[in-house]
Amino acid sequence: MTARKILHIDMDAFFASVEQRDFPHLRGKPVIVGGKPESRGVVAACSYEARKFGVHSAMPSARAHKLCREAVFVPARFDAYRAASTGIHAVFKRYTDMIEPLSLDEAYLDVTAQAEALGSATEVAKRIKREIKLELDLTASAGVSYNKFLAKIASDMDKPDGLYVIRPELAQRFIDQLPIRKFFGVGKVTEQKMHRLGIFTGADLKARTELELQTAFGQSGGYYYRVARGIDDRPVRAHRVRKSLGKETTFSRDVTDKKFIWQTLLELAESLETALENKQMMARSLTLKLRYADFKLITRSKTGISLYTSAEDIVGDLPELLRKTEAGARPIRLIGITLSNLYKHIDEQSKSAVSEVRDSPQLGLF
Repeated sequence: MTARKILHIDMDAFFASVEQRDFPHLRGKPVIVGGKPESRGVVAACSYEARKFGVHSAMPSARAHKLCREAVFVPARFDAYRAASTGIHAVFKRYTDMIEPLSLDEAYLDVTAQAEALGSATEVAKRIKREIKLELDLTASAGVSYNKFLAKIASDMDKPDGLYVIRPELAQRFIDQLPIRKFFGVGKVTEQKMHRLGIFTGADLKARTELELQTAFGQSGGYYYRVARGIDDRPVRAHRVRKSLGKETTFSRDVTDKKFIWQTLLELAESLETALENKQMMARSLTLKLRYADFKLITRSKTGISLYTSAEDIVGDLPELLRKTEAGARPIRLIGITLSNLYKHIDEQSKSAVSEVRDSPQLGLF
């Protein structure tokens, strides 16, 4: 069986690069997209010149300014980023219809058929990178391999303007030497847990049985077992189903007033009801998100057999989640609601279907 040819294309410092492209006086300077340093904003994105000072996304703008005094702060221009993303996808579509967008600035592409016509998947990646640069004056990094797991890791190996290929015959050696923090899906907490278990590299991970990993990491254990062996059969989904819908707000000052917090949640719930209606979606899971004044972020979630279709549904479960936080007693700077495990309405009788669910407990070359 012929190995698939999968690309992961990831734009380099996308928001900041669009700013430097559109405003030439910013080129070569440390650019930070986000809130001003005297505000309560955070860094949405930053250029490579700013990253050299330790600046990174989600960092408070005030902290970023302390690290890089000469940084130029600019507000986000999402219309410009969306327009650039549209141009990037137009380039993708010249080579394949099998495109799975992950965000405005990254996507998976299945180029198995096109690779044969052009000689290799690497050649396809080179052409895509070249055309994006020529037509949009932006640089992209590309990862090339036989599955999504390895292609995504590869795209981050040689940034910026990188092209990294992981061939099938060399994949296991690559994985064995890979630090566990580089594995997609391994965050700081999981990394620390793996280190406590003596797992530091892909080889260490591969040495564990599937049962051992499932015992330690639950359902994720099976995923870790497979990818440690280079196995990832997930297809590139051209029509990717949205995984979540969220609304949040950052307060201009720290808030402890419970009535004000509750009113904000009601408004967010109403906005989510509109979003659900517009997208003809229902949700199974509800998450409350809080960021305290000290920037500590917490989430509280609920998943049940009931489906969320309206603001009333959402608000009904918020008090239970809110009681599990310190909102009101501890100042908060941000609050948000996210709906996940989304489902499309099937037909005009979706409302009755929701009631039924609520009432029923059954539910080659590279």
